[in-house]
Amino acid sequence: MTATTSTSGALPVTVVSGGPVAGVASDATLLEVADALAAAGVGALVVGSGDRPAGIVSERDLVAALAARRDPAATTAADVAHTTLVWCDATATVAEVAELMMERYIRHALVEDDGRLVGIVSARDLLGIYAAGDMGSDADEE
Repeated sequence: MTATTSTSGALPVTVVSGGPVAGVASDATLLEVADALAAAGVGALVVGSGDRPAGIVSERDLVAALAARRDPAATTAADVAHTTLVWCDATATVAEVAELMMERYIRHALVEDDGRLVGIVSARDLLGIYAAGDMGSDADEE
């Protein structure tokens, strides 16, 4: 592992998890879930409201439901959402969250600060941090 990669892992997870958290109501249909994912330009939405959502629904959940021939106009976010949520603290490092996501075999973790939902971090977000660090070390070597 290069020094730059180690530095990337030491960054706070809030570097990539900021911004408003996109979500849908529990009773949103899969059609509304698809619309919300596209409108927000994200791969996952929290289900429910407030600082303690009821679940999380991702693009993969949507595709799985459609592949199972579930009616997208009648199936709700709550019907397909994952309800075992994985949280990390806003003070956690990128490396700590990456390890947590690998241990739990998940693609999205919710970020909290003093009990409030402040973001979602995806495996893609973390990969971007590490890749940017690696590109920086390649440029330093040339």
